Parts: sequence; structure tokens; C-alpha cells
Amino acid sequence: MLIVVVYDISVKDQKGAKRLARVAKICSRYGQRVQNSVFECLIDQLTFVKLKTELTKVIVEKTDSLRFYNLGDHYENKVTHIGTKEVLDLTDALIF
Repeated sequence: MLIVVVYDISVKDQKGAKRLARVAKICSRYGQRVQNSVFECLIDQLTFVKLKTELTKVIVEKTDSLRFYNLGDHYENKVTHIGTKEVLDLTDALIF
């Protein structure tokens, strides 16, 4: 299933900047960045629970925000991209 993770982390202090970096690092282990604070993650339900748990432990709910959009398994016709930023096809083999 495709999960879109969107976050807004308060960076008014040094701790906020560290939280922002940690959230991005966690998200990058599960998917690809498509905007500054937006990741697309092609994961199963169990992995989604792990991702959500990890992120929830990092943020401060009074100042930060997390949103998860579950586009399901048949997401191909639900996403339209316009503009210059290329994204990887998460279903293709990746060679580094």
C-alpha cells in the first residue's frame, strides 16, 4: 500500500531542528522524499504500524504535526505529478 507521510516540525529551538532531522531520517528508511516534508512509502500494514510508532516517539504533539494518507494498494490512478522533481518508481528494482 502507498502511505504518504506529511510532517510539520517546530524548529524554534535546537531540539526542534534535531527532531526535524530525525523524522526525515526515519521516513527515508521507509520511502522516498517527494517534497521537503513529504514522503511516499510503499509498505505493508505491519511496516506502517512500525513507521507510525517510530515517528510518534520522536515528535512533540503540542508543537509538531504528523499526517498519514493511506492510498491503498491501487494508488496508481490516485497520484498526479506536475513539475520538475523526478521520483523513483518504487515498484522497479533499484540499483545503486
